[in-house]
Amino acid sequence: MRIGQLAQETGVSVRSLRYYEQQGLISPIRQENGYRDYSPLTVHTVEAIKLYLNLGLSTEQIAGFLTCVLRNKEAFCAEIMPVYEKKLAEIEAQIQQLTQIRSNLLDRIAAFQAERAGKPDE
Repeated sequence: MRIGQLAQETGVSVRSLRYYEQQGLISPIRQENGYRDYSPLTVHTVEAIKLYLNLGLSTEQIAGFLTCVLRNKEAFCAEIMPVYEKKLAEIEAQIQQLTQIRSNLLDRIAAFQAERAGKPDE
């Protein structure tokens, strides 16, 4: 199948598919006319890539375990657990940072409102 058809079947832009190819996540066969020809199995590969991107993983991280996941079930791919654990730790750190920022903003808003409440309107 051509890249346009793959894009239509997966809901992924042609540009993204070319990027996945550059990253080594998918690989078409080049026809004599230079067109990309993708196997029907590439649809499953792109769906897997979409899943892992939606989990917040990078294409570099995905490349580290994608072949294993496609050949086996995710549970049998030891490479994936450290990636998940690292991503979870990153998210927890971001949540902690955002919680602190939120608290600081709430404090500033409260101080601003208290100061305005003490002054008559001009």
